[in-house]
Amino acid sequence: MDNDKYRKDISNRLKRIEGQVKGIQGMVEKDACCDDILIQISAIRSAINKVGSMMIEHYANNCMGVEKDSIEEARIKKLVKTINTFIK
Repeated sequence: MDNDKYRKDISNRLKRIEGQVKGIQGMVEKDACCDDILIQISAIRSAINKVGSMMIEHYANNCMGVEKDSIEEARIKKLVKTINTFIK
């Protein structure tokens, strides 16, 4: 994914998360059912984990200075996949 598309995707996801947080604030102010609020908090946690996962992958692929098609690149991709599986 190119940098512009990556930044736009991350920005859109963060704006969506911001909206979800504001929605929870409204739910709390309206004294909504705790179960409903917790479901929304769970959705935000999942969305944050996805953003973090995307950033880890971007960092590993673009910021570490590893040569394309090298053994190190393959190892890093495997590590990133393992980390992403863990944080889901």
